[in-house]
Amino acid sequence: MNLIIFYNKPGCKTNTKQKKILRNSGCIIIERSLLHHDMQRNDLLMFFQDKPISEWFNPNAPVLKNGELDISLIDKEEALNLLMSNPILIKRPLLIVKNEKLSGFNQEKIEELLEIKIDLAV
Repeated sequence: MNLIIFYNKPGCKTNTKQKKILRNSGCIIIERSLLHHDMQRNDLLMFFQDKPISEWFNPNAPVLKNGELDISLIDKEEALNLLMSNPILIKRPLLIVKNEKLSGFNQEKIEELLEIKIDLAV
């Protein structure tokens, strides 16, 4: 069984399309809201592993698009504080696939973990 825990922003069109793609590829999706997650700081940090801080953030978040926040000036602790207090900033989706935690929709990594080919046609 190809089970994926999928943390998303409810109503996000891109996340809705990604879930449909995964379901059409035979995956079972358990949806969780990024806006109301109950993760602790260290749980959230595990999704970003060795990625640079800039890749922890959703580049389409209004404060980033409007230039109100310069993430190049913040450290790991401040980044985690911002993400925990304002989950709309989190790069999405967050996925748990075969006990691996991923941020962003990485088709190649998902295919590798599940040993399937994902059909992007929706």
